[in-house]
Amino acid sequence: MGDGTPRFRFVQLELPWELGPPEGRYVLRGHAGEPEHVLVLGVTGGRRPRPRRALGGVRFPRAAPSPEPPTVAVTRATLVDAAPMADHDAAQAWLAAADLQAEAQRAVAVLNTVLHAHRIVRADPFVREIALDQALVVRVGIGSGEQVADGQWADARVVPPAPGRRERRAGALRPQERLAALMSGRDVVLAAEELTLRARLDLDRGRTREAALQVRVALEAALAELQAWAHRTDLAQRLDELRDLRGGVGAAANRALEGGLDPGQIADVEHAVARLEAALAARVAGGLE
Repeated sequence: MGDGTPRFRFVQLELPWELGPPEGRYVLRGHAGEPEHVLVLGVTGGRRPRPRRALGGVRFPRAAPSPEPPTVAVTRATLVDAAPMADHDAAQAWLAAADLQAEAQRAVAVLNTVLHAHRIVRADPFVREIALDQALVVRVGIGSGEQVADGQWADARVVPPAPGRRERRAGALRPQERLAALMSGRDVVLAAEELTLRARLDLDRGRTREAALQVRVALEAALAELQAWAHRTDLAQRLDELRDLRGGVGAAANRALEGGLDPGQIADVEHAVARLEAALAARVAGGLE
């Protein structure tokens, strides 16, 4: 039987690097100002030592010929649902029936909004968002207020990696051969590839305005760069397809400068990103010559 003490749901991820925001507790509020989650961040393990300053500049210590393996910093991020459950029995019933993979994915989405905000306020492009499969361990569980505030729990389940995670087609095509070609100078990274990846990230994170602006530039870059392979029938057809997307992509990007996109424009952006990915993958699949 429950003891009547409220329990809180949480998802906890351990990641092998420092995420960026300082350790501590953060209340995440919705648009109406109501608390939705509490994020508890803690770091264990190794940290990069700060170089000591000597007279005239930074002192660089001598490196040992056989250095010890470094200790990696691990960030423990615990996302706690702000709404309590009635008691232990109710919390146990929820934990037994919950879709733990879905709970973990939702937590990653929330955590990424925090990391995105941190990147913006710090003006630091190297703050990166995360994917669920980058976590060393993922836990979903329940605990009292005092427990979850310290990253602890009363009961929890470890969420295993999702089986058969789908890779994007562009990333699954001959990656080792392509990497060898890039390293040897037989191929180059196209600007359109990087721009399309950025558009995909924004789209997957729900930043549709940014995705619309990004995909317009990615589309124009692809049309210019893929022209070198226009003698190939498959690429010529894909270039024609990409040109036909200009109208919808341009309208979505113009709308993004003013505000949010409507569902049709979001669909245009999603379609354009997918077709760009397909065209760029086709260049690699058909050979780099």
